Amino acid sequence: MEKQLPYSMAVLGLLLALGMSGAAFILGVQAKKAVSAQQSVSVKGLAEKAVQADNAEWTATVSITAPDFAQALAKLRQERPGLDAFLVEHGLDKTSWQESGEQVTPHMVDVPLPNGGTRSEQQGFDASQSLVVVTKELAKVTTANKDILSVQATGKPFTATAPSYLVSNLEEIKMSLIGAATENARNRAKEFVKHDGVKVGVMRSASQGAFYILPPGGTSDGDDYGGTYDKTTINKTAKVVVTIVYNIEQ
Repeated sequence: MEKQLPYSMAVLGLLLALGMSGAAFILGVQAKKAVSAQQSVSVKGLAEKAVQADNAEWTATVSITAPDFAQALAKLRQERPGLDAFLVEHGLDKTSWQESGEQVTPHMVDVPLPNGGTRSEQQGFDASQSLVVVTKELAKVTTANKDILSVQATGKPFTATAPSYLVSNLEEIKMSLIGAATENARNRAKEFVKHDGVKVGVMRSASQGAFYILPPGGTSDGDDYGGTYDKTTINKTAKVVVTIVYNIEQ
């Protein structure tokens, strides 16, 4: 028994040494994989291009006030043909109009009280009707919007909102810009790591940030995830921001 003891101890020691070596190797490989998995770079990619509105929406309204309901409605119907004629004269065909219903509502005013303050009091009725012009003839809408001021100066009860100049293929524009912004992001990532002896690997994650439609020369200083849509100009700039995380390979 005394001769077998040293031999048994030697075998046990060898097995322990092998076990520890194997465990160290496994842990080393796992640690290397963990470090490799943590190596990444996050970049923002930008892309923009000039776009042009191809649709316009413009609302013109007849609004009058009269002492009673019947007079208000009659006066509205008397003035409405003048607005129709104005639009036709500017080449805006009736097929482009969307007509709202006639509206007659109490005309309320704030009347001062002797001891201060005010009270709301009805003084006649307001009548109105709107025509929304939807057209691809942007120049005609622009001209009509300018000329309606001259008509108002003659005493006609016409008002108009500023035209909205819209881009119909926004999704197509967005998709093309996302591709360009993704390429821009990879180029930025390469620039970041080119001095470190590593290379940019596969994309780990990606998210689209803001999609901007800006006036010419406009800035996108707002929240990256908010975006803006300028409707006041015909010529615009479309811009997309993406955030992409790439693996870094040794």
